[in-house]
Amino acid sequence: MSERSPSTLAALTTVLGEDARVLGDGSVTVTSVSHESQAIAPGSSTLFACLRGEHHDGHHYAADAVAHGARALLVDHPLPILQPTAQLVVADTRRAVGPLAARVYGQPADDMTTVGITGTNGKTTTSHLLAAILRAAGRSTAVFGTLSGARTTPEAPELQQRLADARDHGDEAVVMEVSSHALALHRVDGTRFDAALFTNLGEDHLDLHGTAEEYFRAKARLFRAAFTDVGVINADDAHGQLLLDVGGIDMVAYSRGEVSDVQVGAGAHSFTWRGRRVDVAIGGGFNVMNSLAAATTAAVLGIDEDTIVDGLTDAEPVPGRFERVLGVEDRGVAVVVDYAHTPDGLAEVLAAGRAVLRGGRLIVVFGAGGDRDHAKRPHMGAVAARLADRVVVTSDNPRSEEPEAIIAEIVAGMPTDGSAVVEIEARRDAAIAAAIRGARPGDLVIIAGKGHETSQTIGDATIEFDDRVVARRVLGGDAA
Repeated sequence: MSERSPSTLAALTTVLGEDARVLGDGSVTVTSVSHESQAIAPGSSTLFACLRGEHHDGHHYAADAVAHGARALLVDHPLPILQPTAQLVVADTRRAVGPLAARVYGQPADDMTTVGITGTNGKTTTSHLLAAILRAAGRSTAVFGTLSGARTTPEAPELQQRLADARDHGDEAVVMEVSSHALALHRVDGTRFDAALFTNLGEDHLDLHGTAEEYFRAKARLFRAAFTDVGVINADDAHGQLLLDVGGIDMVAYSRGEVSDVQVGAGAHSFTWRGRRVDVAIGGGFNVMNSLAAATTAAVLGIDEDTIVDGLTDAEPVPGRFERVLGVEDRGVAVVVDYAHTPDGLAEVLAAGRAVLRGGRLIVVFGAGGDRDHAKRPHMGAVAARLADRVVVTSDNPRSEEPEAIIAEIVAGMPTDGSAVVEIEARRDAAIAAAIRGARPGDLVIIAGKGHETSQTIGDATIEFDDRVVARRVLGGDAA
């Protein structure tokens, strides 16, 4: 096992090549890396990375970092006012910080089985399913992703520190969600994966990437020899096929055609794979592909098929992913909470809901996040109106936008001659209550968009809000 590797600034230049130079004392030793000035502890030997973001430039916080105790700075231009503090000058701090942090923390990904999972939908569930398989194989496993931090994939200094913490804790494997933001912003640079997995590509994050082509290009970056030697690819997805066609690394495909005898319910799914019966305690037909993705990746990692089946059988439901909500008085009404927040994700969860209905109606409650991709809102409206019998449009996390304006963009995509009953209720708690109380025995209510989240951001305020808690309260007969 490697250890954290304190390095001098001069030694760190060898990681970056000829473009890096030291301004000041190159013998300064670095034992940690941070991009947050106020997180630096006095007396620590921390390299502060001045990262440029959409709204902030880390160079503006360099003086604060030095005041907090930073021993050196990573900059893309010299900061004369902060001399004699040592500075490592590079062309692009974002491209440099990942490999630097990996070196300082002792290349932690190399000491564990490390898997990166990217795609629009399914990353979180697939990560937890694969982790369950790895644990069944006797490997202590950490999961990094949507459920474990403020960002799906942390900034590079935090990521490398968390990887080192997992290694030092004794974990033998890490399964990591890798977002398109992380790939575009070089957060996983310097990390080496034993395998990289692609789930699918839908419409999301165009506010960052601009076009669907750039969004895909960001995802595809993970499937390069710099990151991994093997990719596990969903062959049923058009962009997955493109990766299979042009990939410069070994590729292993998986497809729905590999499974048979599929059975799906609101709380479980099962299928036959490689002659073995697989039972997974997670509902929704789309989760068949997530289970298959995890199984295929585990096989690539050398785990035997019986252990793979055992791991999937042992896997627990994932919070906020087609999660069944039970109340004291459900009155024969099924309620499911799901994180689906893209057109494709919403279509998948509604199709899964329709598949488990036995004559009842499909009711959906959803909204769209503020200060995010506007283009997907009407598409989500069209999907809901096409696939559900009753639609209650509400707020998600409106942030700085007016909830009514977001709702109007969603409703604009709904056909005027559609058969779905459409209602508008901007207050999310009231919308959930209206959907459940208006349901009849045999109906299924899907509350989409927030999933596991336990807060709602409205303007500058963040309030406690959990779809599951609200739904459970309504099912129990209390006022919302």
